[in-house]
Amino acid sequence: MGFSRAELERFRGGSLPDLLGPRTRLLFVGVNPGLSAVAWQAHFPGRTNRFYPALYRAGITDRLIDASSGFAPGDQEYLTERGVGITALVPKATARADELAPAELVEGAESLVETVRRVEPHVVAVLGITAFRIAFAMPKARVGRQPGEFAGAQLWVVPNPSGLNAHSSLADLAVAYREVAVAAGLELSTPAT
Repeated sequence: MGFSRAELERFRGGSLPDLLGPRTRLLFVGVNPGLSAVAWQAHFPGRTNRFYPALYRAGITDRLIDASSGFAPGDQEYLTERGVGITALVPKATARADELAPAELVEGAESLVETVRRVEPHVVAVLGITAFRIAFAMPKARVGRQPGEFAGAQLWVVPNPSGLNAHSSLADLAVAYREVAVAAGLELSTPAT
């Protein structure tokens, strides 16, 4: 059973804990949690969000995770054991990422430094070029590896998995996510088709 639009509004401004483990090698950084993510206390729960299908297709996971009604028992542990972590630039929930002010994104990038220093992933992969350009003050940045390091980690931009991102197909997401997983040194399975 899902939430009505009115029920979801109660979660506006709420937060979702980061998904981090002691062996995080690849840290995915979303823009901010959606209302349903906070309601279900699960990252990327939307049925139109392609994050977990892309992880599966990329071979990062060997099974498809369905977080549409929250994580199933063991899903979070499975991801952290695989070396995958998830956080957000801005911790507060909104219905859409474009509701955030540019200053919130910049502040989020500054705060991300602390998380990366503490967790020490090999790769930080920001999900979405538009938010990245604003948050990191790099208006001409392109998808892919960014120059230099970020708090000791490789910094990448990969396509946002939101169903609103019509520029990237599921296949495009899988290719980009596999590339960052290889850079992070994750053990991958054969990509699903």
